[in-house]
Amino acid sequence: MTWLAVAFAVLAALSNASAMVLQRAAARDVPHHDAFSLRLMRDLLRDRVWLGGMAAVLGAALFQALALAVGSLALVQPIFVIELTFVLLIACAAFRRRLPPLGWWGIGSVTVGIALALGAASPSGGRDHAPMVLWLPTLVAAGGAMAGCVLAALRFGRGKARAALFGAAAAIGYALTAALLKSATATAGHGAVAFLTCWQTYGFAGVGVCSLFLLSNAVESGPLLASQPALTLGDAVISLVLGLLLYDEDVRTGWWLLPAAVGTALVVVGVMILPRVESQALGPRPGGH
Repeated sequence: MTWLAVAFAVLAALSNASAMVLQRAAARDVPHHDAFSLRLMRDLLRDRVWLGGMAAVLGAALFQALALAVGSLALVQPIFVIELTFVLLIACAAFRRRLPPLGWWGIGSVTVGIALALGAASPSGGRDHAPMVLWLPTLVAAGGAMAGCVLAALRFGRGKARAALFGAAAAIGYALTAALLKSATATAGHGAVAFLTCWQTYGFAGVGVCSLFLLSNAVESGPLLASQPALTLGDAVISLVLGLLLYDEDVRTGWWLLPAAVGTALVVVGVMILPRVESQALGPRPGGH
């Protein structure tokens, strides 16, 4: 079942990457004065490219639900780190750009790093549902952190700081969405009525929409170099913590921490490298419009 969870997680990352490229392309045409307003979503809903990205988001949600149904949160969510490698590969193919050598080094670093880190940690076990006594402080803490990031972001104009803070808020939201989705998916095993009467079902839907809104503002506010590391690393780390605290999942410790640390370092290096080639993948051509 572990390999099945990994396969579904990779497919979800691929779908999310497709959505990111499409949403990024759509956000470039949004008027700057519509940032962080309902007009932003109005403009995007009229854009066929953005709607295509939304279709990819729905596909990613389906694959993510399947992955969480058969695998632990601490295993599934960190795999989404490879989403950034897919973003650049898809963007280069779509816009007929060549990925520079630095990009290939970044892809290799992320791929080897996540395989090493997860192989060493070997997340497993856990329960399907978390008690309410754990959900309440989790929801309060996550909601407070998201609000804090948003309020801090609004103090800045368009640029790296604003994009990074919106990216961090979206990361918290996506990690919380995954945690709620895991519980709702487990409830679905008892039938449609159980799924539709489960508060986590409406929780993950609401938080997911909010996270999408924050992500749209992150990509509109500044370069991928600023928002993507916060989003990618934040989602992985917070999801790992939520898996351990909410679902009582296990990771290997002892000497296994050494290769896990090396793998994590490789992932961090790769995630910091890859957005630096954004201009080649998503930027305008020299002399273009």
